[in-house]
Amino acid sequence: MTELSKTFDPAELEQRWYAHWETNGLFRPDRPGAEPWTIVNPPPNVTGSLHIGHALDNTLQDILARHARLQGKDALWVVGTDHAGIATQMVVERQMASAQQKRTDFTREEFVAKVWEWKEESGGEITQQLRRLGCSMDWANERFTMDEGFSKAVLKVFVDLHKEGLLYRDKRLVNWDPAFRTAISDLEVETREVAGHMWHFKYPLAGGETYTYVERDADGQVVVEEERDYIAIATTRPETMLGDGAVAVNPKDERYRAIVGKLCEIPVGPKEHRRLIPIIADEYPDPDFGSGAVKITGAHDANDYGVAQRNGIPMYRLMDEMAAMRTDGAPYEEAAARAREVASGATASAAEIDALNLVPDTYRGLDRYAARKQVVADIDADGLMLMVENKTIMQPFGDRSGVVIEPMLTDQWYVDAATLAKPAIEAVRSGAIQIVPKTWEKTFFNWMENIQPWCVSRQLWWGHRIPAWFAEDGSIYVALTEAEAQAQAGAGVALRQDSDVLDTWFSSALWPFATMGWPEETSPTLHGRYPNDVLISGFDILFFWDARMMMQGIHFMGDVPFKKLYLHGLVRAADGAKMSKSKGNVVNPLGLIDQYGADALRFFMAAMESQGRDIKMDEKRVEGYRNFATKLWNACRFAQSNGIVASTHMEAPAAGLAVNKWIIAETIGCVQAVDLALADLRFDGAANAVYQFVWSRFCDWYLELIKPVFDGDEKGSIDPESKLVAGWVIDQILVLLHPFMPFITEELWHAMGPREYDLIVAKWPMADARSLDPAASKEIDWLIRLVSEIRAARTEVNIAPGTRMQMHVRDADSETLARLERQATVIARLARASVVQDAPGGGALQVVVDGATFVLPLEGIIDLAVERERLTKGIAAAAKERDALAGRLGNASFVERAKPEAVEKARADHAEKSAEAERLTAALERLG
Repeated sequence: MTELSKTFDPAELEQRWYAHWETNGLFRPDRPGAEPWTIVNPPPNVTGSLHIGHALDNTLQDILARHARLQGKDALWVVGTDHAGIATQMVVERQMASAQQKRTDFTREEFVAKVWEWKEESGGEITQQLRRLGCSMDWANERFTMDEGFSKAVLKVFVDLHKEGLLYRDKRLVNWDPAFRTAISDLEVETREVAGHMWHFKYPLAGGETYTYVERDADGQVVVEEERDYIAIATTRPETMLGDGAVAVNPKDERYRAIVGKLCEIPVGPKEHRRLIPIIADEYPDPDFGSGAVKITGAHDANDYGVAQRNGIPMYRLMDEMAAMRTDGAPYEEAAARAREVASGATASAAEIDALNLVPDTYRGLDRYAARKQVVADIDADGLMLMVENKTIMQPFGDRSGVVIEPMLTDQWYVDAATLAKPAIEAVRSGAIQIVPKTWEKTFFNWMENIQPWCVSRQLWWGHRIPAWFAEDGSIYVALTEAEAQAQAGAGVALRQDSDVLDTWFSSALWPFATMGWPEETSPTLHGRYPNDVLISGFDILFFWDARMMMQGIHFMGDVPFKKLYLHGLVRAADGAKMSKSKGNVVNPLGLIDQYGADALRFFMAAMESQGRDIKMDEKRVEGYRNFATKLWNACRFAQSNGIVASTHMEAPAAGLAVNKWIIAETIGCVQAVDLALADLRFDGAANAVYQFVWSRFCDWYLELIKPVFDGDEKGSIDPESKLVAGWVIDQILVLLHPFMPFITEELWHAMGPREYDLIVAKWPMADARSLDPAASKEIDWLIRLVSEIRAARTEVNIAPGTRMQMHVRDADSETLARLERQATVIARLARASVVQDAPGGGALQVVVDGATFVLPLEGIIDLAVERERLTKGIAAAAKERDALAGRLGNASFVERAKPEAVEKARADHAEKSAEAERLTAALERLG
């Protein structure tokens, strides 16, 4: 048995034990015949570093993995990293820029080789950080979304989906990042409020036509009536007017009914070549917003795209990949003439529409914002600008590039997500996949039932290159290899491979089965590892990753990818605000580990993780859980010093003493509570059950109840039975606590005596109710209540802790009297109160427990008059503050206008002062 040091220092033991576990292969014990249990880690970006969200997500996963391992299951926690196309390419390109180089200075193959070189030298920092958190992952089989085996799976899925007609190429609107020159997903778009402008312009009616414009108020009274030869349009992006295909009004809007179907002129560009576009009716425009008329630029706005699709409106692309105005194609005069023909009813193919460059020659090549200034200036000079207003607008930014995202009409590869979504929807409805908490199901169904085609191509060099080859005639051949594509095309047909790569979400969607050897190992269950048992995920990637794993897993494996999906919330700043670097409120989990230890941070995460709620970061609570670890450490030091050692049996020792029967029952109750909580994925319930048991029942009470007493200068010893029971309880505590606090528990496990195996592979406790003795438990619970009440009463009237008192009991039944006799020594030691037969007169402290009144005379111990005065003043002061706070909280103006944190503090203060007034009143009443 190793003697524990006086102070608990987590840093050294964390490093030592993690190295021990990993070196000895204990993260995936070889348990032939054991029930397999599998969870996959959401693969972090290979460029990433551990943030507080990772700390929460991985702590919850590790709790379940360690728990399953302790239950005797062959627990596998799959670990790996995502190649993170955009993020990784950005890192390498920045590295090149520092050396005065750029990507285009190299061939594609040379650049990709440089990325692999970076990955080997600098990638994967986060995997070392996950080790510091204590994650018991299967590092011996670490995966990467671009390793050879995984890449085979990705290509096969692409080719098979294409053969089945579920993956195709199409021209649709995407989020375009002009800095990276690629389409990006919605997840990679960050919408922010920015100061902008709303410009109001006149679109003149064709041929000088006019109409009577009538505007009415809410009562139907005419407020404006005038003849107009234009329709008013408002826009925050005037440069996109050049690509307008129509103006839309609501069919119920009486103001414009007379001009629906007529043509109007886009008020920009050379006058002799200005385009005419139709005025159409569509439900999209809101008659109560702005002028009620909306310009439709289908190639550069998501809402306009839908209107254009519904109404067959041509979608003219204005910008190049850098969001500069196009310079290609025929001169503006020719393009505009052809567009006028289309507006008048001429037919044109989508390819022809896309090729038309409707940017006037003087704007071509301008950056989009330079073009905006020029367009506004030219319209104003022409007298067609009605007004400009300052306006706060919601603007999309690339979360990594930081530039404004441009909606862009481009050729991309799409997956038929609507078809793949149907079996996933049914899996959740049937319960084959259980979403926890269940409240997320409504959101899931709403999104999945309205799912749009999934854009899976990216215009990058780093990633899985799309296995598609183009012939000069436009034919496309999709195959696993170039040789197969050539065979499809025929000998002599020149082929060029698609330069795009796949979206990283496409490859990570295969994570639950591609990490298990698919498609090489064709077993539908992949050795019992598919479906996975559970997936832990942040709610924010429910659709980007979780749902796509469901779709791909069910389609290719014929079964769900996981049986349960647990969605946790966000970790927010202490004030509830979302953490962000710009706000300066980001918390570094590694800093918390350095200061308080990984165990304290992990326990905080678990204890705060309540289903359906976000976590508010509270460093004081992390510190509190470090104190909890220290309390457990000191309890084991106490055990060592009193001859308490590790137990040799799983079963509870035989017990005759009530206190030992009680702690055995309390231990069994704790095991049951933790079992039920973990079965329901209630991490907070499990953590708090262990916390309360260890801190209160075991440390504060049991160890005090069995503590040896001093007889003169000699300290007594703990009886043999209690030593056996205490050793057994400590073992149960260490096993129960291990999933939450793995480092300190492993250290204490070995410190308590020689072991045949490490704690990480020990056995989970059995909640054996055969050991229960209800009568013994009731007696010790009564004893604890009595001692607690006496201690509280003494404290409230300022009796010094060491003062010994006499105690007389009234109205006690025979059972209470018997308990008093059996527990007299303990009561005298813990409550400093000795039982006497007769109660002297005078003032006394009175405590009522289970109907019996316990009287403690105060004569000669305190000045009753002074104490009554002190309590009376204290009651008055607390009541005054309580009532003042109640008045403030009762003021609707304060509650509505004050900062939320001020209202919350006022409520907390009111509750505190109310409790204080009640406590002091009870103390005064006890004095009689």
